[in-house]
Amino acid sequence: MKIKLLGLLLALSFGCATAQEYSSSFNVLNLPASPHVAALGGRNITLLEDNPAIGWSNPARYADVSDKKLSLSFMSYAASTSWMGAHFTKAFGERHTMAVGVQYMNYGSMDETDEWGQTIGEFNAKDIVLGVGYSYLLSDRWSGGAMLKGMVSNLADYTAATLSVDLGLNYYDEEQDLSVSAALRNIGTQVNSYDGYVRTHLPFSLDLGFSQGMAHLPVRIHATLTDLTRWKSSYYALPEPDSKQPDFTRKVLNHLVLGLDILPSETVYLALGYNFRHAYELKAAGSSHWAGFSAGGGLNLQRFQFGIAYTQYHQSTGSVMVSAGYRL
Repeated sequence: MKIKLLGLLLALSFGCATAQEYSSSFNVLNLPASPHVAALGGRNITLLEDNPAIGWSNPARYADVSDKKLSLSFMSYAASTSWMGAHFTKAFGERHTMAVGVQYMNYGSMDETDEWGQTIGEFNAKDIVLGVGYSYLLSDRWSGGAMLKGMVSNLADYTAATLSVDLGLNYYDEEQDLSVSAALRNIGTQVNSYDGYVRTHLPFSLDLGFSQGMAHLPVRIHATLTDLTRWKSSYYALPEPDSKQPDFTRKVLNHLVLGLDILPSETVYLALGYNFRHAYELKAAGSSHWAGFSAGGGLNLQRFQFGIAYTQYHQSTGSVMVSAGYRL
Protein backbone atom coordinates (compact mmCIF):
# COMPACT_ATOMS: atom_id res chain seq x y z
CA MET A 1 0.00 0.00 0.00
CA LYS A 2 2.76 2.47 0.95
CA ILE A 3 4.76 1.74 -2.21
CA LYS A 4 1.67 2.09 -4.40
CA LEU A 5 0.81 5.47 -2.86
CA LEU A 6 4.33 6.78 -3.31
CA GLY A 7 4.35 5.50 -6.89
CA LEU A 8 1.07 7.26 -7.59
CA LEU A 9 2.45 10.55 -6.28
CA LEU A 10 5.57 10.29 -8.42
CA ALA A 11 3.67 9.20 -11.52
CA LEU A 12 1.28 12.12 -11.23
CA SER A 13 4.13 14.56 -10.69
CA PHE A 14 6.17 13.47 -13.71
CA GLY A 15 3.05 13.26 -15.83
CA CYS A 16 2.33 16.90 -15.05
CA ALA A 17 5.94 18.11 -15.28
CA THR A 18 5.95 19.23 -18.91
CA ALA A 19 2.51 20.78 -18.84
CA GLN A 20 3.19 22.68 -15.63
CA GLU A 21 6.29 24.59 -16.79
CA TYR A 22 4.57 27.96 -16.70
CA SER A 23 3.71 30.84 -14.47
CA SER A 24 0.33 30.48 -12.79
CA SER A 25 -2.58 32.39 -11.35
CA PHE A 26 -4.63 31.96 -8.17
CA ASN A 27 -1.46 31.99 -6.07
CA VAL A 28 -3.60 32.68 -3.00
CA LEU A 29 -3.82 28.88 -2.89
CA ASN A 30 -0.16 28.81 -1.81
CA LEU A 31 -0.52 31.14 1.18
CA PRO A 32 -0.04 29.43 4.57
CA ALA A 33 -3.02 28.81 6.81
CA SER A 34 -0.93 28.45 9.98
CA PRO A 35 1.39 30.99 11.69
CA HIS A 36 3.84 28.18 12.42
CA VAL A 37 4.10 27.36 8.70
CA ALA A 38 4.39 31.08 7.91
CA ALA A 39 7.20 31.48 10.43
CA LEU A 40 9.11 28.56 8.87
CA GLY A 41 9.27 30.28 5.46
CA GLY A 42 5.68 29.95 4.29
CA ARG A 43 6.02 26.50 2.70
CA ASN A 44 6.29 23.41 4.90
CA ILE A 45 4.72 19.94 4.47
CA THR A 46 6.37 18.06 7.36
CA LEU A 47 5.52 20.16 10.40
CA LEU A 48 4.65 18.22 13.55
CA GLU A 49 1.85 20.08 15.31
CA ASP A 50 -1.60 19.34 16.66
CA ASN A 51 -3.22 22.04 14.53
CA PRO A 52 -5.90 21.44 11.84
CA ALA A 53 -4.43 24.22 9.66
CA ILE A 54 -1.24 22.25 8.90
CA GLY A 55 -3.27 19.93 6.67
CA TRP A 56 -3.84 22.85 4.30
CA SER A 57 -0.23 22.34 3.17
CA ASN A 58 -0.20 18.52 3.29
CA PRO A 59 -3.45 16.60 3.94
CA ALA A 60 -1.49 13.58 5.21
CA ARG A 61 -0.71 15.57 8.35
CA TYR A 62 -4.37 15.50 9.43
CA ALA A 63 -3.69 11.96 10.69
CA ASP A 64 -1.85 13.38 13.72
CA VAL A 65 -4.36 16.11 14.64
CA SER A 66 -6.63 15.60 17.63
CA ASP A 67 -10.31 14.79 17.38
CA LYS A 68 -12.63 17.82 17.36
CA LYS A 69 -9.83 20.36 17.01
CA LEU A 70 -10.71 23.88 15.86
CA SER A 71 -8.34 26.65 14.76
CA LEU A 72 -8.97 30.24 13.69
CA SER A 73 -6.43 32.53 12.04
CA PHE A 74 -6.02 36.08 10.77
CA MET A 75 -3.22 37.71 8.77
CA SER A 76 -2.69 41.27 7.57
CA TYR A 77 -1.41 40.75 4.05
CA ALA A 78 -0.78 44.06 2.24
CA ALA A 79 -2.41 47.49 2.51
CA SER A 80 -6.03 46.81 3.53
CA THR A 81 -5.86 43.16 2.47
CA SER A 82 -6.47 40.43 5.06
CA TRP A 83 -6.24 36.63 4.96
CA MET A 84 -8.29 34.68 7.50
CA GLY A 85 -9.41 31.13 8.01
CA ALA A 86 -11.10 28.45 10.09
CA HIS A 87 -10.26 24.72 10.20
CA PHE A 88 -11.76 21.74 12.02
CA THR A 89 -10.87 18.04 12.28
CA LYS A 90 -12.94 15.04 13.29
CA ALA A 91 -11.42 11.60 13.91
CA PHE A 92 -13.25 8.35 13.12
CA GLY A 93 -11.69 5.45 14.95
CA GLU A 94 -7.90 5.23 15.24
CA ARG A 95 -6.96 5.63 11.57
CA HIS A 96 -9.45 7.94 9.81
CA THR A 97 -9.56 11.74 10.10
CA MET A 98 -11.82 14.13 8.24
CA ALA A 99 -11.24 17.88 8.01
CA VAL A 100 -13.00 20.97 6.72
CA GLY A 101 -11.43 24.36 6.18
CA VAL A 102 -12.18 27.76 4.73
CA GLN A 103 -9.79 30.60 3.86
CA TYR A 104 -10.95 34.09 2.95
CA MET A 105 -8.92 36.84 1.30
CA ASN A 106 -10.47 40.29 1.56
CA TYR A 107 -8.84 42.79 -0.80
CA GLY A 108 -10.97 45.66 0.44
CA SER A 109 -12.47 48.46 -1.63
CA MET A 110 -10.86 49.84 -4.77
CA ASP A 111 -11.59 52.83 -6.98
CA GLU A 112 -13.52 52.14 -10.17
CA THR A 113 -12.46 54.35 -13.08
CA ASP A 114 -13.68 54.93 -16.62
CA GLU A 115 -11.60 54.83 -19.81
CA TRP A 116 -10.35 58.39 -19.13
CA GLY A 117 -9.12 57.54 -15.61
CA GLN A 118 -11.92 59.34 -13.83
CA THR A 119 -13.17 57.77 -10.59
CA ILE A 120 -16.80 56.74 -10.95
CA GLY A 121 -17.22 54.64 -7.81
CA GLU A 122 -15.81 51.77 -5.80
CA PHE A 123 -15.84 47.98 -6.02
CA ASN A 124 -14.81 45.08 -3.78
CA ALA A 125 -12.63 42.04 -4.45
CA LYS A 126 -12.32 38.79 -2.51
CA ASP A 127 -11.26 35.16 -2.74
CA ILE A 128 -12.92 32.29 -0.86
CA VAL A 129 -11.36 28.82 -0.69
CA LEU A 130 -13.30 25.86 0.74
CA GLY A 131 -11.62 22.54 1.48
CA VAL A 132 -12.69 19.05 2.56
CA GLY A 133 -9.86 16.72 3.56
CA TYR A 134 -9.31 13.11 4.57
CA SER A 135 -6.30 11.28 5.95
CA TYR A 136 -5.64 7.65 6.72
CA LEU A 137 -3.04 6.24 9.09
CA LEU A 138 -1.47 3.48 6.99
CA SER A 139 0.78 2.21 9.79
CA ASP A 140 2.51 3.48 12.90
CA ARG A 141 4.79 5.60 10.70
CA TRP A 142 3.02 6.17 7.38
CA SER A 143 -0.02 8.32 6.63
CA GLY A 144 -1.66 9.51 3.43
CA GLY A 145 -4.26 12.12 2.68
CA ALA A 146 -6.22 14.06 0.10
CA MET A 147 -8.08 17.36 0.06
CA LEU A 148 -10.63 18.71 -2.39
CA LYS A 149 -10.56 22.49 -2.71
CA GLY A 150 -12.95 24.83 -4.43
CA MET A 151 -12.12 28.49 -4.89
CA VAL A 152 -14.31 31.43 -5.91
CA SER A 153 -12.64 34.72 -6.83
CA ASN A 154 -14.82 37.81 -7.08
CA LEU A 155 -13.77 41.09 -8.70
CA ALA A 156 -16.59 43.65 -8.79
CA ASP A 157 -19.28 42.02 -10.99
CA TYR A 158 -16.93 39.34 -12.34
CA THR A 159 -16.39 35.87 -10.89
CA ALA A 160 -13.88 33.09 -11.50
CA ALA A 161 -13.89 29.62 -9.95
CA THR A 162 -11.43 26.73 -9.62
CA LEU A 163 -11.53 23.12 -8.49
CA SER A 164 -8.42 21.27 -7.32
CA VAL A 165 -7.10 18.32 -5.31
CA ASP A 166 -4.12 18.08 -2.95
CA LEU A 167 -2.45 14.70 -2.29
CA GLY A 168 0.05 14.01 0.47
CA LEU A 169 2.16 11.24 1.96
CA ASN A 170 4.08 11.40 5.24
CA TYR A 171 6.57 9.20 7.08
CA TYR A 172 7.13 9.94 10.77
CA ASP A 173 9.59 8.13 13.04
CA GLU A 174 8.83 9.30 16.57
CA GLU A 175 11.96 7.74 18.05
CA GLN A 176 14.23 9.58 15.62
CA ASP A 177 11.99 12.69 15.56
CA LEU A 178 12.07 12.50 11.76
CA SER A 179 9.27 13.55 9.42
CA VAL A 180 9.53 13.13 5.63
CA SER A 181 6.77 14.13 3.21
CA ALA A 182 5.79 14.41 -0.42
CA ALA A 183 2.83 16.49 -1.57
CA LEU A 184 1.15 17.30 -4.85
CA ARG A 185 -0.76 20.53 -4.49
CA ASN A 186 -3.35 22.33 -6.61
CA ILE A 187 -3.98 19.58 -9.16
CA GLY A 188 -6.95 21.04 -10.98
CA THR A 189 -8.34 23.58 -13.35
CA GLN A 190 -10.23 26.81 -13.63
CA VAL A 191 -13.89 25.98 -14.17
CA ASN A 192 -15.11 29.53 -14.73
CA SER A 193 -13.23 32.65 -15.87
CA TYR A 194 -13.85 36.34 -15.20
CA ASP A 195 -14.79 37.11 -18.81
CA GLY A 196 -16.02 33.64 -19.82
CA TYR A 197 -13.17 33.13 -22.29
CA VAL A 198 -9.63 33.49 -20.93
CA ARG A 199 -8.63 30.69 -18.53
CA THR A 200 -5.39 30.56 -16.55
CA HIS A 201 -3.50 27.82 -14.74
CA LEU A 202 -3.54 26.89 -11.09
CA PRO A 203 -0.23 26.98 -9.17
CA PHE A 204 0.42 23.23 -9.31
CA SER A 205 3.38 22.19 -7.16
CA LEU A 206 5.28 19.04 -6.27
CA ASP A 207 6.87 19.56 -2.84
CA LEU A 208 9.32 17.33 -0.96
CA GLY A 209 10.48 17.99 2.58
CA PHE A 210 11.84 16.73 5.85
CA SER A 211 11.94 17.79 9.50
CA GLN A 212 14.57 16.47 11.88
CA GLY A 213 14.86 16.94 15.61
CA MET A 214 18.23 16.94 17.34
CA ALA A 215 18.97 14.30 20.00
CA HIS A 216 20.83 16.59 22.40
CA LEU A 217 19.59 20.03 21.37
CA PRO A 218 16.10 21.55 21.76
CA VAL A 219 15.83 22.36 18.06
CA ARG A 220 14.20 20.93 14.95
CA ILE A 221 15.37 21.75 11.42
CA HIS A 222 13.11 21.87 8.36
CA ALA A 223 13.89 21.86 4.65
CA THR A 224 11.31 21.97 1.87
CA LEU A 225 11.80 21.83 -1.90
CA THR A 226 8.89 23.41 -3.75
CA ASP A 227 7.62 23.66 -7.33
CA LEU A 228 9.81 20.78 -8.48
CA THR A 229 8.19 20.60 -11.92
CA ARG A 230 9.26 24.16 -12.81
CA TRP A 231 12.91 24.81 -13.61
CA LYS A 232 12.86 27.52 -16.29
CA SER A 233 14.75 30.53 -14.99
CA SER A 234 12.18 32.86 -16.56
CA TYR A 235 9.60 31.70 -14.03
CA TYR A 236 11.65 32.80 -11.04
CA ALA A 237 13.24 36.08 -10.08
CA LEU A 238 16.90 35.04 -10.02
CA PRO A 239 19.82 37.13 -8.70
CA GLU A 240 21.61 39.51 -11.01
CA PRO A 241 23.71 37.93 -13.82
CA ASP A 242 26.96 39.00 -12.12
CA SER A 243 26.11 36.89 -9.05
CA LYS A 244 28.94 34.60 -7.96
CA GLN A 245 26.50 31.73 -7.57
CA PRO A 246 26.50 29.20 -10.46
CA ASP A 247 23.28 29.19 -12.49
CA PHE A 248 22.36 25.67 -11.32
CA THR A 249 22.82 26.67 -7.67
CA ARG A 250 20.62 29.71 -8.15
CA LYS A 251 17.89 27.58 -9.71
CA VAL A 252 17.98 25.07 -6.85
CA LEU A 253 17.88 27.80 -4.21
CA ASN A 254 14.75 29.22 -5.82
CA HIS A 255 13.02 26.01 -4.79
CA LEU A 256 14.38 25.84 -1.24
CA VAL A 257 12.70 26.91 2.00
CA LEU A 258 14.57 26.47 5.29
CA GLY A 259 13.18 26.56 8.81
CA LEU A 260 14.34 26.18 12.40
CA ASP A 261 12.28 25.47 15.51
CA ILE A 262 13.76 26.31 18.92
CA LEU A 263 11.96 24.30 21.60
CA PRO A 264 12.73 25.57 25.12
CA SER A 265 9.92 23.36 26.49
CA GLU A 266 7.29 20.88 25.30
CA THR A 267 4.69 23.63 25.13
CA VAL A 268 6.63 26.60 23.69
CA TYR A 269 8.29 27.05 20.30
CA LEU A 270 10.21 29.82 18.55
CA ALA A 271 10.49 29.55 14.78
CA LEU A 272 12.71 31.09 12.10
CA GLY A 273 12.53 30.65 8.35
CA TYR A 274 14.12 31.72 5.09
CA ASN A 275 12.44 31.47 1.69
CA PHE A 276 15.01 31.96 -1.09
CA ARG A 277 12.44 32.63 -3.79
CA HIS A 278 10.71 35.33 -1.73
CA ALA A 279 14.11 36.86 -0.98
CA TYR A 280 15.13 37.05 -4.64
CA GLU A 281 11.79 38.50 -5.73
CA LEU A 282 11.63 41.12 -2.98
CA LYS A 283 15.27 42.17 -3.39
CA ALA A 284 14.73 42.52 -7.13
CA ALA A 285 11.82 44.84 -6.31
CA GLY A 286 14.02 46.96 -4.04
CA SER A 287 13.26 45.48 -0.63
CA SER A 288 15.70 45.28 2.29
CA HIS A 289 18.28 42.63 3.11
CA TRP A 290 15.77 41.07 5.52
CA ALA A 291 13.66 39.95 2.57
CA GLY A 292 12.94 36.23 2.70
CA PHE A 293 13.22 35.96 6.48
CA SER A 294 10.31 35.06 8.74
CA ALA A 295 9.91 34.50 12.47
CA GLY A 296 7.29 33.53 15.00
CA GLY A 297 6.42 31.67 18.15
CA GLY A 298 3.63 29.86 19.86
CA LEU A 299 2.18 28.06 22.81
CA ASN A 300 0.84 24.49 22.58
CA LEU A 301 -1.10 23.39 25.65
CA GLN A 302 -3.23 20.29 26.03
CA ARG A 303 -6.42 21.93 24.79
CA PHE A 304 -5.42 25.45 23.76
CA GLN A 305 -2.97 26.79 21.16
CA PHE A 306 -1.75 30.22 20.19
CA GLY A 307 0.65 31.22 17.43
CA ILE A 308 2.03 34.39 15.86
CA ALA A 309 4.32 34.98 12.88
CA TYR A 310 5.88 37.84 10.97
CA THR A 311 6.91 37.62 7.34
CA GLN A 312 7.08 39.77 4.20
CA TYR A 313 5.14 38.99 1.03
CA HIS A 314 5.23 42.49 -0.45
CA GLN A 315 8.01 45.07 -0.55
CA SER A 316 5.78 47.80 0.89
CA THR A 317 4.87 46.12 4.16
CA GLY A 318 5.25 43.09 6.40
CA SER A 319 2.53 40.65 7.37
CA VAL A 320 1.55 39.52 10.86
CA MET A 321 -0.41 36.30 11.28
CA VAL A 322 -2.05 35.11 14.51
CA SER A 323 -4.08 32.02 15.31
CA ALA A 324 -5.84 30.36 18.21
CA GLY A 325 -6.85 26.72 18.51
CA TYR A 326 -8.99 24.72 20.90
CA ARG A 327 -9.86 21.04 21.31
CA LEU A 328 -13.60 20.77 21.87
